Amino acid sequence: MPHRVVVLALDGILPFELGIPQRIFGSARGQGPLDEGRALYETVTCSVRAPGPVRTDADFSILVERGPEALATADTVVIPTSYELGPVQEEGRLTGELTSAMARIRPGTRLVAICTGAYVLGAAGLLDGRPATTHWSSADHFQRLFPKVLVDPDVLFVDDGDVLTSAGVAAGIDLCLHLVRRDHGTAVANAVARSTVVPPHRDGGQAQYIRRPVPERGSAATTAARAWALGRLEQPILLRDLARQGSMSVRTFTRRFRDEVGVSPGQWITQQRVERARQLLECSDLSVDQVAREAGFGTATSLRQHVQAALGVSPTVYRRTFRATTAGR
Repeated sequence: MPHRVVVLALDGILPFELGIPQRIFGSARGQGPLDEGRALYETVTCSVRAPGPVRTDADFSILVERGPEALATADTVVIPTSYELGPVQEEGRLTGELTSAMARIRPGTRLVAICTGAYVLGAAGLLDGRPATTHWSSADHFQRLFPKVLVDPDVLFVDDGDVLTSAGVAAGIDLCLHLVRRDHGTAVANAVARSTVVPPHRDGGQAQYIRRPVPERGSAATTAARAWALGRLEQPILLRDLARQGSMSVRTFTRRFRDEVGVSPGQWITQQRVERARQLLECSDLSVDQVAREAGFGTATSLRQHVQAALGVSPTVYRRTFRATTAGR
């Protein structure tokens, strides 16, 4: 059976965010010889009340056909943001309806919050002692309301295993694509991204979207340098060479790069090399030593260290997991 995703629609929901899980998970199709074209997820929507209308922040309501009992059938529950969270966002406590609805979720169910949907998980005590994020404009308030949560305001999403949270609005797309990638590998996630016409992976975090003074007219960007680096990941890439591509000093380039991307040039290069290694591990028969060279890590030892740090498993385990997933679906 497909993995069942249940989306909890609350009054005041943003229609855009409500549609993200259906669009991303609904587009995921098997690509292996035994399951090509098969739907990998079943996505349904429910409300906290009996079937009926749910208000949105737009000039229309939506008719939700399932009540909270659908939550008991979920493998993953997604809670998009709402502009009518009331005491959840004001006092950090669940309403009676939400308490009853959340109690229906089975232990071990994966929980996902998009944007300020994290307030629901916070009010339920499900984020205490755990890392999480939310929209950057709400991060300080969220931290004050839930002091036990380890809030990171500078990332697009946080994956803490069975509980995941995303930053504002479109970051929900990043998080859902990440889940598809985690569940079924890079090839499936990239196919979903292509069909949705979004990048399969965005660099940096929320820092790049926080209001800053407008750069001076005519100021240079780091786009050309990044494109140059992506074309030679397997080779040594020095900071001075990157700066030269942007016709800047190393100091200016480093500052501009962090402003535009959200991380340092070195961190970004490592991220791109890990992504290249993931693709090679999933889609090629290259040895680990060869993958290390092609991805720019040089040695298998360096590859293992970086993949372990980024993904939590060794290259061999990662390859075995996704090869087995593809063959067995």
